[in-house]
This record gives sequence, structure tokens and C-alpha cells, in this order.
Amino acid sequence: MTLLSESELRQVAEAIEQVERNTDAELVTVLAAQADDYRYIPLLWASLIALLLPGALLFFSGWLGAWQLLLVQWATFIVLAVLFRMPALTSRLIPRSVRCWRACNLARRQFIELNLHHTDADTGVLIFVSEAERYVEILVDRGISSRIDNAAWESIVACFTDRVKQGQVLEGFLGCIEASGALLAQHVPKTHERNELPNRLVLLP
Repeated sequence: MTLLSESELRQVAEAIEQVERNTDAELVTVLAAQADDYRYIPLLWASLIALLLPGALLFFSGWLGAWQLLLVQWATFIVLAVLFRMPALTSRLIPRSVRCWRACNLARRQFIELNLHHTDADTGVLIFVSEAERYVEILVDRGISSRIDNAAWESIVACFTDRVKQGQVLEGFLGCIEASGALLAQHVPKTHERNELPNRLVLLP
């Protein structure tokens, strides 16, 4: 995960504080190193190939006995299970849809765990990034979604995603917070002083 210095973490907190001066929205930012360790993916691929390979050998050779097939199957599974654990190979084995699904699930869990669904007037906003998956999502509670269409966040998310792909995580956060703040100040302006949730960037391993 991109390591942010204390100074950079303060920049994020200060950017959130600045935004919340002009809106009733409660912003929380989360940076996850990855959404999942995907340990099961190498095992699934190794199991699938180990199941199919003996059948293919039997079909083409026809002379392998039951014990020989079993040994081939186990040897194939063990070798591939170890080989597929190499990071360079593991990353190629994980479908993009699985990466997005896991990151999406983690974002929603964080929304609940950080109590963004329990803010006054339902104005919680989560800016979530999972760096390994290069996944960015903005989740908002009912008080925000009733005033701002989801399509309005798409360009902000797209810009942030590009920054993450370039390794510019801090710049992405600051730009996203600023753009989100402008949108929120317009549609959910400040009506009273409050700060229900912490402004610091939440870091997940």
C-alpha cells in the first residue's frame, strides 16, 4: 500500500475539515491495501487443473492405472498450488470481476462499520479506495442520494481512479475531496455546526 506520511495524512484530514465547513455532509475516507488476500484463487485453479489433467491423460494414453492417475492428480495439485501462490501469477489468475466484487463488498462493510448510516439527517459520505484492485467508490446515505444523482459522482470517481492507477493516491484523495465538497456545498449546504465522524484517513492493511 502507498505509505502516506503524517504530514500527508494531515492534508487529507484538513481537506475534509475544509469541505465540512460548507456542507452538512459527513465525509469519511478509507484507503485499503487490498480488498482480499485471494488465497482461495490459486487453490481453485490448482484443483480445477488437477481434476481435468488425469482425465485428459487417460483419454489420450489409455494405459494409466487408478493409482497412477491419483498420483498425477495429487502431484499436479501440489505443484500448481505452490506455483500459483507467486504474486506475479496470482494477480493474473484473479478475474477483474472478482476483484471489483470483493472491493465493492469491503466498501459497503466499511460504510456500516464506520457508522456512516447513523449520521444526523442521513448525510454520510464514504470515499473508498482499494489500492491493489485500483478500485474507487463513493457511497452516500439517503440524505445525500435524495438530492444528488449517482451519475454526478461518476466523473469524480473516474478522475480518482486514474490517479490511483498512476500511483498518485494522495493527489487523488485531495482532488476527490475538493470536487465532492463543491458538489455537496451546492446540494447539501451547511445548516448547523457539527462534526459527528473523525476526519482522519482510515487505513486498512
